[in-house]
Amino acid sequence: MQRVGQATRISLFDFHSPPMRAFHVTWLAFFSCFFAWFAIAPLMPIVRDEFGLTKQQVGWTMIASVAATIFARLVIGRICDRVGPRITYTWLLILGSIPVMTIGFAHSFETFLIFRLMIGVIGASFVVTQYHTSLMFAPNCVGTANATTAGLGNLGGGITQGITPLICTTLFIGALGLEPYWGWRLSMFVAGAVCMTCGFLYARLTQDTPEGNFAELRAAGKLESKAKTKGTFMMACRDYRTWLLFVLYGACFGMELTIKNMAALYFTDYFSLSLQMAGWAAMAYGAMNIFARPLGGYVSDRCSVRWGLMGRTRWLFVALIGEGLALMLFAQASGVFVAVMALMLVGLFVQMSNGATYSVVPFINRKCLGSVAGIVGAGGNMGAVGLGFLFQGKMAWTSALSICGVLVIVAAAAALAIRFVEEPAAVALPASAERMDSDAMGSETLGSETLTSEEPTLKPVGVS
Repeated sequence: MQRVGQATRISLFDFHSPPMRAFHVTWLAFFSCFFAWFAIAPLMPIVRDEFGLTKQQVGWTMIASVAATIFARLVIGRICDRVGPRITYTWLLILGSIPVMTIGFAHSFETFLIFRLMIGVIGASFVVTQYHTSLMFAPNCVGTANATTAGLGNLGGGITQGITPLICTTLFIGALGLEPYWGWRLSMFVAGAVCMTCGFLYARLTQDTPEGNFAELRAAGKLESKAKTKGTFMMACRDYRTWLLFVLYGACFGMELTIKNMAALYFTDYFSLSLQMAGWAAMAYGAMNIFARPLGGYVSDRCSVRWGLMGRTRWLFVALIGEGLALMLFAQASGVFVAVMALMLVGLFVQMSNGATYSVVPFINRKCLGSVAGIVGAGGNMGAVGLGFLFQGKMAWTSALSICGVLVIVAAAAALAIRFVEEPAAVALPASAERMDSDAMGSETLGSETLTSEEPTLKPVGVS
C-alpha cells in the first residue's frame, strides 16, 4: 500500500507536484555530480604527460577516485535518515564541488592523487538520489523511478567523456590559445561550478517527502525524532541480504566506474585514437545510461508483477550474466568499430544490472532505507577499488577485462540467494515515517487513482 502523496506513475512533463519536481531536480543534481566526478578521466592523457605518470600511478588515481566514496556512501545514508535528503544533498553538492574546482592546484602525482581522492566523496550523491525517489514514489513504480533518476544521472559520467575534452581542446586551447597546462585545469573549474550551482537549486526546488520536509513533519508530530532513528545502520548490517546486494552492486556499478576511468586511455593506447576521438568512443558507453538503467528498473517492476519479489532477483541474475559475457566479448575486440559496439553492449547490461539492483533495495527493510541504500551503494565503489587493482599492474588490460567478466558471472549467483519474508505493509519510508497519519495512508494526492499494491513489503529476516 502506498504512503500519502506518493506518485503512482512517472509523468515526465509534470514539474509542479512534489514527487515529480523532486524526480527532475534529483536526476539533474546527480547528473552534475557524475559530470564533475569523472570530468578528469578523459583528460588523463594530458595529465599523464604533464606529470610523467607511470601505468601504476595511473592505476592508483583510478582507485583513489572511487575509494573515498565507499566511506562517504556509508555515512550519507545515515545522515538521510536523520535530516532528510534535501539538506543532505544540498551540502554534498556545494562542499563536493570544491575539490573539483581546486584540483587545478595539483602540481605532482601526490597532490593530484589527494585531490582525486577528495573528489570521490561526491559519488555519495547516488545514495541520496535513490533515497529521495524511494520516498516520493509508490511500490508499483518505485523501481522504475529509482532506475530512471539514476540512469539519467549516470549519463553525466558518459557525457563528460566527450564534453570535457571538447571544452578543453576547442574552447581553452583552441579558441583562447591556452596551453594544455591551463586547459585541463579550467575545464575542471567549469565542472565544479556546475555542481555547486545545482546545490543551491536543490535547496530551493525540492522537499523531503510529498507532505513536506523532515523538520516540519517532526514539529507536527508526524515523524519520529532524530534520536529514534539511532540503530538503523546496525539494523541494516544485520540483514544478510544487504551484504548480498553489496556484492552484486560491486559487480555491476563497480564495473561501470572502472570502465569510465579507463575507457579513454584504453582507446588511446590500444587503438591510437586522439584525445577527442577517444573521449567520444568512451561517451558511447556512458550514453547507454539514458535508457538502459531505466529499462533495468522497468523490467524489474514487470517481473515483480508476474513472479512477485523473487522475479526482481531472478532478473538481476540474468542481467549480470549478460554483463559478464559482454565484458569478455569486449576484451577480444580487435578493431575500433567492433570495440565500440561491444563496449555499448557492456554498457547495456551494466546499466540494466544497476537498475535491477536498486529495484530490490526499497524492499529489504523500510525502517533503515537510508542505511541499506548507503551500504549497497558503497559496495559498488568497493567493487571498483578491487577491480581497479587489475588495471594498475603489469597485466594487459585486455586480460584484466576477461577476468572481470568471469568475476561478474560468479558474483551473479548471489542474486539467487536472496530470500524474502513477506508481510502486507507499506514500503519505501524510513523508520522516522512510521508515525504518519494512518488514516491518510493509501490516498493519492496527484490524481484520482488510489493504489493498493499487489507487491507486499518485507519483514527483514531476524528483525522484529
